[in-house]
Parts: sequence; C-alpha cells; structure tokens
Amino acid sequence: MEPVLNLNNDILGLVFILLCLGLTLFFTYLSRRGSAIHIRDIPAFRHFHREVDLAVEAGKRLHVSLGRGSINDLQGGAALIGLTILDRCAREASNSDRPPVTTSGNGVITILSQDTLQSTYRSLAAEERYDPTNARLTGLAPMAYAAGAMPAIHDEHINANFLAGHIGTEVALLSEASERSRSLSVAGTDDLTGQAVLYATCDEPLLGEELYAAGAYLGANPAHIASLRMQDILRWALVAVIVLGAVLKLLGIVP
Repeated sequence: MEPVLNLNNDILGLVFILLCLGLTLFFTYLSRRGSAIHIRDIPAFRHFHREVDLAVEAGKRLHVSLGRGSINDLQGGAALIGLTILDRCAREASNSDRPPVTTSGNGVITILSQDTLQSTYRSLAAEERYDPTNARLTGLAPMAYAAGAMPAIHDEHINANFLAGHIGTEVALLSEASERSRSLSVAGTDDLTGQAVLYATCDEPLLGEELYAAGAYLGANPAHIASLRMQDILRWALVAVIVLGAVLKLLGIVP
C-alpha cells in the first residue's frame, strides 16, 4: 500500500510543478506582448534603488551577502534569489568606480557568485572590471561567516547592503555592522528565527515571500513578474479549496 501512496504523491507533485511552469510561461508570454501588471509597493526595494543611484554618484560600493545555505536543498532557493540581486546590482553599478562586493558562507555559492559577476560583466562588454576577489567566502560556520563579512561592511566604503539567503541569528551582527557604518541594510532570509531578528535590527526587512519577489521588483526578467502572477493565482486557488472543504465538512458532505 505504501508504494501506491508514494506514487500518488509523486504524480501530484509532478502535476503541481507542471501547472506552475505552465502558468509562468503563459504570463511570461503575456508580459512580452506588453500586458501590464501592477504590483504593490514594497518600500525596501524603492529605498534600495535610491541607494544604488547614490552609491554610483558618490563612488561607493554595494554589498550583497548571500548567506550560508546549501544550494542542493531548499535553502538554495534563497541563495538563487541573492544571485539574481547580485546580477542586478552589478549591472546598475557598472559605471561606478567601485564594483559591488559579495560575501557568502558556502563554497558553492561563492563560486556561483564569481560566475555571476563574470557573466554579467561579459554581457556588458566590460570583462576587465571583473575581479574574482570581490566574491568572497568569509566563513563556513554561522558566526565565522558573519565575522568575516563584517570587515567588508566596515572597510569597503559600503553605501548599501542587501542580505539575501539562508541567514540565521547571525544576521544581527551584519545589521549592527551596517548601522555602525551608516549604510542601508535590506535583508531577507528563509530562516524564521533570522526573520525575527532582522525585523528588529534591519533598516528594511523583507518578510515571508517578499524576498522571493526581489527579481520582479528589481526588474531582472519578465519571468519574475510572471512568477508573481502565478503565485497569486495558486494562493487564491488554495484559499478557495480550504474554504470549500470547510463548508463541505460543515454540511456533513465529507467526513
């Protein structure tokens, strides 16, 4: 009986993935045809855009910290969002004298951040601006990662910090370093304890799914906007299923 249940769960999971993919492709197609979509204002992204412009004008750096999660499990989703943010920061600050610097607490993420910077500068025909030392592995343990990232915030003329990835309570050290250096800190994490800490310590915290909307708000790709529309549809569909189930149970139609 157990193999049958596992098979049914696998089929349901596959159907769900295909549904998400289909909706994303459909809304990406509509977006490329010029279909407008209105998204709610999130002050964190608006303030970060302003700080990016100020950093370019003042000759200061942007700092993107990608956390310490493994790319091979669920923690990797937040890290991939961080890589998208890094790409946008590198593009928007491509005219600055000081390119962005990135820190992380995982070797694979560090390699991916180096590759992201290199491919971004290559696409801008500015490969000479790529410096692999701007993507740094600062420590493999939580506190070692934070302690290694703090000097970058203090000593690299940072104007704004974007912390995006799997980051736990050590985010308090990074937020405190940002406060001491008088630079803006925008932070989001998939760790619930980390979210509680950054809500109390960060200038602009991103809570819940707001982190995963970063690509859409930073203008990375039409697919990011499409993913937001797909999530909204699935969210309302889930609400409808829950309400319908509750009503059917209340009426005694289902046990």
